[in-house]
Amino acid sequence: MSTVGKAISLLEMLGSGAPETALADLAKGAGFDKATTRRLLVSLIAHGLVEQDETTRLYRLGAGIARLALMREAQFPFLRMAAPVVEALAAETGETVHLSEYSKRGLITVQVIESAKANRVSVQLGDMLPMHATASGIAFLAFTEERIREGILAGPLPAFTPFTIGDVETLVEHVAAARARGHSTGSQGYEEGVLSVAAPILGADGFAIGTIAVAAPQVRIHKGDIERHGASVAAAAHEIGERLFGPQGLPGRKRA
Repeated sequence: MSTVGKAISLLEMLGSGAPETALADLAKGAGFDKATTRRLLVSLIAHGLVEQDETTRLYRLGAGIARLALMREAQFPFLRMAAPVVEALAAETGETVHLSEYSKRGLITVQVIESAKANRVSVQLGDMLPMHATASGIAFLAFTEERIREGILAGPLPAFTPFTIGDVETLVEHVAAARARGHSTGSQGYEEGVLSVAAPILGADGFAIGTIAVAAPQVRIHKGDIERHGASVAAAAHEIGERLFGPQGLPGRKRA
């Protein structure tokens, strides 16, 4: 692993665990020796990406992370444009709604509004969603570039539950159905007891740049709910695309 890769792995550990972490725990979790871990942390501190509490000596993410995020958002205001739509969809459905954006590393959850109901689906910010096992992933695959889709279809397709799609033929069928409808459905592929619907957010070139999804406990969702949520999530994705890039055709009429 390169030095940059090692540094990024430490940042991801700091962002996914407790708010503050000890050097020994970081080194153990990353699989580095303490000297290497300390050296990387010193460099990250110098760039404002990590901070160390002077009293406890624990490490946490630094304000420089927020600065980079703001700079990125200023250049491409994905969250700012999408947030009102995500909030409106959550209010309309009463269920958990999550927004994901694609990068070369995969489909990453960047905003979550959880349902206020006691029995609800929880989604973590920063989650990397498996393409073959989630409604979001399948919606993305239905409207992405052929080379990206083929890369996922080539596998592997790891199982997360007994219901995870595990063969290419079935995955291709689900992707084709999502393309025809303009949204996807997913039942217990990533987490048992969860049903989701998702739609692609299209870029100016007609290819998906992310997804928006509604996730709910399967016991609460019936056929009419699936159809209604599917129409709502497709409309929400279309609105986000228009906010970012101007008027667009409906999903299914774009090339992929």
